[in-house]
Amino acid sequence: MPYVLTVDQRASRRSADRVGEALAELDVGVRPLLAFERTAGDEFQGVLGEPEAVVDVAMRLVRLGGWSIGIGAGPVQHPLPPSTRAATGPAFLCARRAVDAAKQRPMRLAVRGTTAADAADAQSVLSALAVLLGRRSDQAWEAIDLIEGGRTQAEAATELGISRQAVGQRLAAASWELERELRPTAARLLARAAG
Repeated sequence: MPYVLTVDQRASRRSADRVGEALAELDVGVRPLLAFERTAGDEFQGVLGEPEAVVDVAMRLVRLGGWSIGIGAGPVQHPLPPSTRAATGPAFLCARRAVDAAKQRPMRLAVRGTTAADAADAQSVLSALAVLLGRRSDQAWEAIDLIEGGRTQAEAATELGISRQAVGQRLAAASWELERELRPTAARLLARAAG
């Protein structure tokens, strides 16, 4: 089941256009069904096929900061056109409602889907993840990026010039293990929200 992300830059009238930066970030390691592309002004949209990819993209955008993120879970019209801008279906309507709702929420993230209760649950878990990521220090991100890049804690410690225990402390303070537990939960709930 496809998932549509509609993403709008916050405070775009008072800051530089960052859509290009976000699109470049999502061009690495993301395999969409329909590519992320600017749809209007400071807004962009893309279609993903797997809920795990949705969680990853949403958390990347949370880390970048400055975005209202709407996730729509549900069917899209087939066959898919070559461009996201030309696609239609209930998931696109859900994503539009979600991004409008996200603009009113503290974490600037909302989910709307075919199954409303599961969409609300997915939104809650994704919002909790957004809070975790939003509280991380630059030092915690350094450690996480190295570990997620395939380094051991000992190798990360050497690269950062700190002890292995200090790396562990950074990961613990960042609630990295909790994030790893919550991501699959959010993906399962997104799959249910799509019906």
